[in-house]
Amino acid sequence: MDFTFISGNLGLDLAGTVGHRRGARIDMLATPADLARWTVAAGLLDVPPEASEGDLAGARALREAIYRLASAARTGGVAEGADRDTLNDAARPAPASVLLGEQGVVRSGDLRAALSSTARAAVELLGGPEAGLIRECEADPCTRLYIDASHRRTRRWCDMRGCGNRAKAAAFRARRHA
Repeated sequence: MDFTFISGNLGLDLAGTVGHRRGARIDMLATPADLARWTVAAGLLDVPPEASEGDLAGARALREAIYRLASAARTGGVAEGADRDTLNDAARPAPASVLLGEQGVVRSGDLRAALSSTARAAVELLGGPEAGLIRECEADPCTRLYIDASHRRTRRWCDMRGCGNRAKAAAFRARRHA
């Protein structure tokens, strides 16, 4: 399964590695190798890092904490202290290294550094003014969170090419059959 990076924030993209949260959940981080592959697909590292089952469990805990914190920001709910602690603990280590090499950008580090970079992106989002722009995709059964950076702040879908297209096509078919 290919990863998508359409949320507008790396933390939300990590949270988006679970699809259909209110139905038949799809977990794109099923194995440690999936997690390692995600760090490369996310542009955090050039080479997949070593990842264990324990690392996967930690990354999933971070992912769920980010999802709950972003959902609370979106709805005006109360953020749980334990989720903030999980996010802050993941953000504390040094982030992935980004250097200019002879052939261009070189991204390196271990899994902990990659997750630190991801957690830091989530901290910046959730602690800043863009937290009020977090939305949830309106397409059923999608539950992806994203930043609504549209001019009028009226974006309804996480991605127009996927969820938006399907929703508009379904509405068109319903109008034609009515």
